[in-house]
Amino acid sequence: MLTITDNAATVVKDLAGRATGSPAGGLRISASETDSTNFDVTMIPAPQPEDQVVENDGAHVFLEKTAAEALADKELDANVDAEGSVRFSVLARA
Repeated sequence: MLTITDNAATVVKDLAGRATGSPAGGLRISASETDSTNFDVTMIPAPQPEDQVVENDGAHVFLEKTAAEALADKELDANVDAEGSVRFSVLARA
């Protein structure tokens, strides 16, 4: 199952709170319809019925089935640059 770093948890909670206004909101990752190695990332107020839910310190990441399979052995990280832009990274777990 995908894991979430503490940095990513902080970023996801902040973005989800601002974007959805819901404590159940989170980041949804789904496989692109044209390529299952590319992912679409959106903030949504609640998971879709079939989504796998991953949590860390109150942050929610919702994974669509294909994305959940592709990211099962990975870790989600996030960085915020000096201008406030967010960059998510998917890393191999050590």
